[in-house]
Amino acid sequence: MSLASVIALRKSVRARLAADSALMQRVSGVFDEPPGNVALPYVAFGDAQARDWSSSLSAGVEQFLVLHAWSQQRSVSEALDIAHRVVRLLDEAPLVVDGHRLVDLRFLSLETRRDNGGRFARASLRFRAALEILE
Repeated sequence: MSLASVIALRKSVRARLAADSALMQRVSGVFDEPPGNVALPYVAFGDAQARDWSSSLSAGVEQFLVLHAWSQQRSVSEALDIAHRVVRLLDEAPLVVDGHRLVDLRFLSLETRRDNGGRFARASLRFRAALEILE
C-alpha cells in the first residue's frame, strides 16, 4: 500500500468539489487546513484512514475519508445544505485518481455537531473509497 493513494484521492476530491460552481458560490473554499483568515462557510478535509485492499491479482487500497462542512450559523441548516451538495458531487462519482483506478466511492454517514459553545455548526461526512493501484 502506498500513502500516495491518500494524496491522489484528496487531490481528485478537491478538484471535483472546487469545479462545482454551485458549491463554490456557497463556500469560501475547500481546504486541508483553512487559513486563519478564511470566511465561513467552508469545506475542510478531516481524518483519513487507509488500509491494504490488495488481492492476488492486483494491489489496492481502501480509504475512509471525512469532509467537514463548517458554518457560522447556530443552526445546522447551512452546514447540512453544503453537506448535501458535497454528497451529490462525490457519492459514486467517477473520479480520475492519478496512478489508480477508482473502483468505488460511497457516502457512508453524516454527523452534525455544534462547536465553540454553539457558535459554529459542522456537518461531518464519511466516505469510503476502494482503489486499485496502477503504478
